[in-house]
Amino acid sequence: MEKLFTQKVLSYTVVFEPDLEAGGFTVTVPALRGCVSEGDTYEEAVSNIKEAIQCYIESLLKHNEEIPIEPDTTLLGRVEVNAPKRYAKVATH
Repeated sequence: MEKLFTQKVLSYTVVFEPDLEAGGFTVTVPALRGCVSEGDTYEEAVSNIKEAIQCYIESLLKHNEEIPIEPDTTLLGRVEVNAPKRYAKVATH
């Protein structure tokens, strides 16, 4: 009987921050402290952060450290709050 090998797929939330001056994106992985990459385009940033995550996990395994698993229930959102009046004065000057 032939053995079937399966590969586990890990999923992580990534944060893309556009660089408004130089262009491109900086990408971080909140669940993997210090895992950061960048790319000149969104597509390049995605490819680069995938490679960075794989290297990060390989390093954890090499050092017998636990691989952080992000729960599937992680939610991302954006909220707005009213800025203090003092901030509004600073922002307009």
